[in-house]
Amino acid sequence: MIKIGIDIIAITRIQKIYNKHSQKFLERFLSQEEILLTRNNIQTIAGFWAAKEACSKAIGTGIGAELGFLDIHISKNSKNAPMIHLQKDKKLALGFQDFSLSITHDGNFAIAVVVAK
Repeated sequence: MIKIGIDIIAITRIQKIYNKHSQKFLERFLSQEEILLTRNNIQTIAGFWAAKEACSKAIGTGIGAELGFLDIHISKNSKNAPMIHLQKDKKLALGFQDFSLSITHDGNFAIAVVVAK
């Protein structure tokens, strides 16, 4: 089974939340490793938000009791391309093993697409 999810977020929306809550906001949806990857770049932070939302949509759960932000992990490969993964127990429970991620930014928006297999 192959599923696709997409999300778009206004970067200014993420900027407002970050300005108000800073590190506490980041820790709500990013691991410490992911926070380091963002380098406090608001476009990257918004892209990571969109990526996790897109992943939850591809899986069909949304973000909630079944799948949380911190169950989804974003990393970078040797060419700095983003990769997305689920925690092992979530992979088993939800039945998806492989994911592809693309993130883009244009103007005031960050957009992410995830393909789950």
